[in-house]
Amino acid sequence: MLDRRAVLLGLAGLPLAGVLADPKLAQAAAESTILVRIRTVGGKEVAGALAKPAETPAPVIVLVHEWWGLNDQIKATAAEFARQGYLALAVDLFDGRLATTPDEARALVQKVVPAEAVDTMSSWISWARNHQGGTRRVGVVGWCFGGGWALSGSVAAPVDATVVYYGKCDLPPDQLARLKGPVLGHFGTRDQHIDKPMVERFEAAMKQVGKPYTVYWYDAGHAFANPTGNNYNKPDTRLAWQRTSEFFARHLKG
Repeated sequence: MLDRRAVLLGLAGLPLAGVLADPKLAQAAAESTILVRIRTVGGKEVAGALAKPAETPAPVIVLVHEWWGLNDQIKATAAEFARQGYLALAVDLFDGRLATTPDEARALVQKVVPAEAVDTMSSWISWARNHQGGTRRVGVVGWCFGGGWALSGSVAAPVDATVVYYGKCDLPPDQLARLKGPVLGHFGTRDQHIDKPMVERFEAAMKQVGKPYTVYWYDAGHAFANPTGNNYNKPDTRLAWQRTSEFFARHLKG
């Protein structure tokens, strides 16, 4: 049986992708987070997983899960952001439900009520902005399903920096005009869903409303940064993570 304390002591020296690819390591990192609950502006009780840094006050990063739900991978990523010196909150848009197959994941996505998700995202962002251990600087990052909701959440409750990993991004200009901070996007050239025409519409709209953004393309498919998926691309994942870390450090700590 793997000793959890020994695992936690060794996590800091491991690359994030290595932790996420190993279920036991991901679980150990996930267990370092704590459950937090709030009631949204709309009156719904929602939960999230919070990872605390060694020192506060600290900027806050809000994470939004893939279509698999708030699993150990996303919680472990929150723990990694905490090691980088952030308060990191992984939100749950599926009310505790998890998927293990694409069909299950698709069904969970279809159950999401957009107005409720906006309420959840904006309420968590407000919580993050006013957290007693925070600095009032907030960033949002999401992957796939969560990438789209990271952007939509930043529109609903403006933040200081937003990172989108291959998520739906072609929002209309009048919505993108509400953004406060810059947007960083990671996209795969072989992604058949979040494809080049969609990203080009996003770029055109951002230029139209004069909002700062940076888009990086990788020779990869959808979900290339998920070490447990078939499209995982290790070099691109490492590069995207480096760019994400530098982006947040510049806009949240600078």
